[in-house]
Amino acid sequence: MKQSEIFRENADNCAHLAEGAANEPAFHRYKRMEAAWRALADEQDWLDGDVSPSHISSAHAGNGRAAANSRKSDSAA
Repeated sequence: MKQSEIFRENADNCAHLAEGAANEPAFHRYKRMEAAWRALADEQDWLDGDVSPSHISSAHAGNGRAAANSRKSDSAA
């Protein structure tokens, strides 16, 4: 099994945990973890030569702002 597939399985597990989260901060935390695992999987695909670098940068455009906004909502709760 490729490393990127393992990362995507971890992302799927985080998505499943988000569905059953007890509260909104936990939900957002799991969703951020899911996004991080998917980003790692995409990066690993690039490192393995499976995708071009332009695919990576366009797929994750804007993620930094969303993560920063999510962190604010976690600290407020």
